[in-house]
Amino acid sequence: MHTTPSSALVLGGGGSTGNAWLLGVVAGLFDGGLDVTAPDLTVGTSAGATAAAQLGGAAPADLYAATLVPVTRPGAPGPGASTRSDVGPAAARPVVDHLERTRQIIDAAHDAADMRRRMGASALALPGSSDDAVQERWRATVAARLPDQSWPQRTVLLTAVDAATGEPVALGRDSGVGLADAVAASCSSGFAYRIGEHRYIDGGYRAGAENADLATGYDRVLVLSPFGGATRTPLDWGLDLASQVEALRAGGSRVETVFPEPGAEHLFGVNAMDVSQRPAAARAGHAQGLALADRLGVFWR
Repeated sequence: MHTTPSSALVLGGGGSTGNAWLLGVVAGLFDGGLDVTAPDLTVGTSAGATAAAQLGGAAPADLYAATLVPVTRPGAPGPGASTRSDVGPAAARPVVDHLERTRQIIDAAHDAADMRRRMGASALALPGSSDDAVQERWRATVAARLPDQSWPQRTVLLTAVDAATGEPVALGRDSGVGLADAVAASCSSGFAYRIGEHRYIDGGYRAGAENADLATGYDRVLVLSPFGGATRTPLDWGLDLASQVEALRAGGSRVETVFPEPGAEHLFGVNAMDVSQRPAAARAGHAQGLALADRLGVFWR
């Protein structure tokens, strides 16, 4: 454990609506008197990586307000919007296809390391991985969502997986990778994103949608999980949030988790990439944050 009290904020993946929910929760906590935007460590995965970068460069209230602006045309979402520009029910089809492709890879894998290697190989074979125009467009899309292109001065780790080797990766200020590139890598589920000589895929394949293991050794760990701690991998791989929370607590950390309320669950899953649902997801998160601010304040301070 650290010799002084330390805090870690873990922001899980969850698509466009997950990003909006995360920003809503943090803004709700802030409006309720609890500021969690300057912990000793922030861990961000996929949509949570976008949120982590955004929170390092703008006030929670401003980010929350941006999520409430309805999407009026494809391709023009607000800051931190989806990794796609889909709107409405049609957004679900690519998500279903992606889930089926990755489900088959998970089912065929022998263990977590094998799964990561297979996911990387599959992503490298997708057209976008070798298309410079796709790569450049993706980086520009991600960069446009960030209020500041510089890494925060505090410790922020954004997760990814090396597509060529399957090795887990955590990118930070000292990694030699720019913030927008790190976010783009952590969110790259439709192809492998290139940074220099390396190519990366979504951080959700590192150790689940939350990657809470990176908070090992911190006294207080707050996990915001848009997917509610759900896992698609076998439990004996230990990538599920419950296993990681158990390990953190066994190491002496105090851990609190926040999941979407049951009434908001329809906003996630196959609807996670539907940008038209962002305002509803953000409002749901904000209401939760307000309701939890007092209780979590006792834990966090």
